[in-house]
Amino acid sequence: MKRPVRFIHALLPILVLSALIVAGLIVGPLFLDVPAAPLEVIFILASAFAVAELVWLGIPWTDIQASVVKKMSSALPAFFILFTIGIIISTWMVSGTIPMLVYYGLEVVSPRYLYVWCFMVPIVFATLTGTSWGAAGTVGVVLIGIASVLQAPLGIAAGAIIGGAYFGDKMSPLSDTTNMAALATDVDLYDHIRSMMVTTVPSAMLTTAAFLVIGFTHPPAILEGDASTIQPFLDSLAEMFTFNIWLLLPALIALVGSVRRMPIIPVLITSVLVAALEALIFQRFTLSDVLISMNTGFDASMATWVTAPLPETVALVSRGGLYSMSSAIFVAWLIFFFIGAIDIIDAMPTVVNRVFRFAKTRSVTILAALGASAFTNAMTANQYATSFIVGDAFKSRFDLLRIPRKVLSRSIEDYGTMIESIVPWHATTVFMIATLGVPWADYWHWQLLTLINLIIAPLFALSGRGCFYDETD
Repeated sequence: MKRPVRFIHALLPILVLSALIVAGLIVGPLFLDVPAAPLEVIFILASAFAVAELVWLGIPWTDIQASVVKKMSSALPAFFILFTIGIIISTWMVSGTIPMLVYYGLEVVSPRYLYVWCFMVPIVFATLTGTSWGAAGTVGVVLIGIASVLQAPLGIAAGAIIGGAYFGDKMSPLSDTTNMAALATDVDLYDHIRSMMVTTVPSAMLTTAAFLVIGFTHPPAILEGDASTIQPFLDSLAEMFTFNIWLLLPALIALVGSVRRMPIIPVLITSVLVAALEALIFQRFTLSDVLISMNTGFDASMATWVTAPLPETVALVSRGGLYSMSSAIFVAWLIFFFIGAIDIIDAMPTVVNRVFRFAKTRSVTILAALGASAFTNAMTANQYATSFIVGDAFKSRFDLLRIPRKVLSRSIEDYGTMIESIVPWHATTVFMIATLGVPWADYWHWQLLTLINLIIAPLFALSGRGCFYDETD
């Protein structure tokens, strides 16, 4: 016998998820000195509770399963993209495309403009690869090393590196978080990126100007850099790869496809095939090396002619592959299961409509979405969860007020993705501290891109500018 669905029934699964997140990701690691609970386990437990409650309400398992499958089917395009991203990163590595861009980018670093370079170089890398962590963990490590040798304030350099990595990640059609935010709100990927440009590009321009000024007010102690500082790294890259202008072709294919709004999957596959062919033509790798790279990722040990590659070189090139995105896909699948299950009783829209019923205007609704994104990401330490939870919760509200959903997808990243590196317990912060060797307290106030964007985003919401109301009115 079916029982009537009340507000408390919609609220309970969300409360249980929130409690699991607080206990497993905040209280345990920060106060009880125990490891953080895996996000996968948290969503499995939350899903188990949700299914049990739905069965108690008298909803047949077949109906619950149908709701989950419906939600899963909507995710298939994003899953295809995630698989392709892993392959494209590895083929761009084995072809020499990414190493070449890093090589020539580092050759033009000037000490006086070190912070600007620390901001701009990760932008290029993250835009082309779609990974902020990868940018910080490779070129970021090299740049922080240069800053150390030049006796520059490492907090400033780290803040610039992290900000640049996150700007490139947000603007890249290859980024998993960018694709997830678009998918979670049913927004075209390129429409989502263009919407993000409204807030993020002005923030990046102000950040660049700020780091340009800081380069003169807080300059490195050594203004005339010794070329030998980075020369061993450059020599190591040049020994492993052969560089020529044709290696730009895979990146150009992706960029032109993005600008012309061509279907993303065919564009990426074309770029992969071209990069793989160039690896066989211009590099010394075998067909077996290329195929293994596409499957499990490129490995520096494939360059058998390099006797002792530098650790920085190994960190830069050893990545990618079909299976590199498996963790992200599995987490996304579990999130879809949870959301798909509670969709059958419209749990998220019900809770949002009750909690945010004070939001009668467009600007207040956008501000509420910004706040919800910040809270969710801070609690989950995972932007995939943030995208799906907030996106699912606010879609109907935005539709009701005729706010284009690309404003919602933008808001999810403005206050979701962007705050990751300034939340001290976040996984991103832990990664950045370990990778760059700079404490959170030293760099967070120099992560100017996020701090400026946290001001810019609500200003656009309050003014209505850049919110695309003309498209719905």
